[in-house]
Amino acid sequence: MSTLPPDERAILTGASASVALPADATVFEPNQACGAFLLVRQGRIRVYQLDRDGNEIVLYRLGPGSICILTTMALLAADRYSAFATTETAVEAVALTDTAFETLMARSGRFRSFVFTAHAERMADLMRVIRNVAFESIESRLAARLLALAADRRALSITHQQLAAEIGSAREVISRHLKTFERRGWVSLARGRIEVRDAASLRRTAGPGDA
Repeated sequence: MSTLPPDERAILTGASASVALPADATVFEPNQACGAFLLVRQGRIRVYQLDRDGNEIVLYRLGPGSICILTTMALLAADRYSAFATTETAVEAVALTDTAFETLMARSGRFRSFVFTAHAERMADLMRVIRNVAFESIESRLAARLLALAADRRALSITHQQLAAEIGSAREVISRHLKTFERRGWVSLARGRIEVRDAASLRRTAGPGDA
């Protein structure tokens, strides 16, 4: 954004405002009108959908420098939101008015390039979720997500309900598969905590490119 010409930067700065949100705050929800283009500066936002039974599936997360694909789509189509977004941490962001967003999209090639590049990155995240839900088994998705969340750590502070939301399943299903993993010696379970004990076996179950 710093590469914008002075006249375009003036539109950006003149029509934007700083936004500070605490953790666990609602950013938007289905059928809510979209009135601003939000650029995250610090913190993390979870964008998710609920099925008819109330089960949550995480679509993607927004971190520093991220923009929301649903916000972009709502602004471009003058539509409303179709999912939920909640802050996972305290968030600092910049909100650009919808009018200024439309002006910059029409006038500025650099702004359009920034928006569509970020849009494509979020679309890739969303397509990955769709692919996993449609084509991968629960066991494979669970193993891959455990490895991704654990990263360099052995232990995760996460509930079965939260893990179910990560891969788009029901808590009961996740609990059943975790018990199977525990019997195999791959993980050990405690209340609100999962310890990875055999990452190699989880990696083989997750399959190539998933972990």
